[in-house]
Amino acid sequence: MTERSHSKADRLLQLEQILLAFPEGLRKAEIARRMGVHRATVGRYIEELSCRLPIWEDENLVGISRDDYLTHVRLTIHESMALHLAARLMATRTDKHNPHAASALRKLGQALTRFAPLVSRHLLASAEVMDDAARRHDPVYLEVLETLTRAWSQGQMVHLWHRHENGQVYEYDFAPYFIEPYAVGQTAHVIGWREPPGAVRTLKLERIQRIELIKPSKPYAIPADFDPREKLADAWGIWYTEAEPAQVVLKFHPRVAQRVRETRWHRSEQVEELPDGFLLWRARIAEPQEMFPWIRGWGADVEVLAPQELREQMVGEARRMAQMYGWHVSSVPPSATAHSSTLEDFFGG
Repeated sequence: MTERSHSKADRLLQLEQILLAFPEGLRKAEIARRMGVHRATVGRYIEELSCRLPIWEDENLVGISRDDYLTHVRLTIHESMALHLAARLMATRTDKHNPHAASALRKLGQALTRFAPLVSRHLLASAEVMDDAARRHDPVYLEVLETLTRAWSQGQMVHLWHRHENGQVYEYDFAPYFIEPYAVGQTAHVIGWREPPGAVRTLKLERIQRIELIKPSKPYAIPADFDPREKLADAWGIWYTEAEPAQVVLKFHPRVAQRVRETRWHRSEQVEELPDGFLLWRARIAEPQEMFPWIRGWGADVEVLAPQELREQMVGEARRMAQMYGWHVSSVPPSATAHSSTLEDFFGG
């Protein structure tokens, strides 16, 4: 290869990097200035680069389509398996059809066809599951996710219409900082800066009724001290608070103690096996209310010891269930010991 062709390849790579750095595009004159070449030369480079990259031109602006630009990733078989497990988890924890996830998994499967055919076959099968017609097609949800992805990748704010729990819809300018999946509700939430009120807020994607990139663009920068790991460190799932986390203490029956020990449910958890085989489980949780569905799922195999508010909520839940199934429940709050026995009797412990 000649020195001239080497130089041309370097120039095309330089042009690619410049265009990637400016999502909104650049004028040809500005590209020429940055590359130190004549504007006519830039025109030839753009024409050649467009043969292999998704180049767009709008009046005097030139850019690369982020939606269609292909990144090159090299993975080991173990890294591929990690992505497969993540995709399978996504497939079983969301009811939405996501063609991008299915496409990514299919590409991964095809790439492993010769190297690991057995793994490849299951990756391709997982892609088919994610493309299953039974999955709920929600074009609004997909548009919301795609627009938030563009905004996050380009550092541009969006304008959105968000429905609150009371049914009212409000308009906000929003800067996405982080998108977090939420298995409990088979959904995802976005954390970011919301105007109004000019503060960090979390929005559930299903409640965003409409969304669009702000034009002309309204750039933003994520604060250097924003760390989603720190913000969600004490959360059970997605709920966080600026207040001190609450100490949650649960007492598990011996028949489920081993199952509880097999999983680390929270980063702060501590477990203690009691002489009678019961298991004490402690953790510091930002919003204990978020744990309620999980605790309720253990039935009479768990007793809430703290905090008191969560314990009372479980007492009320047990009373309502008993009444629903025709059991008589005393209106007098039982003692801690009696309460434990009553719940076991009620749930057949």
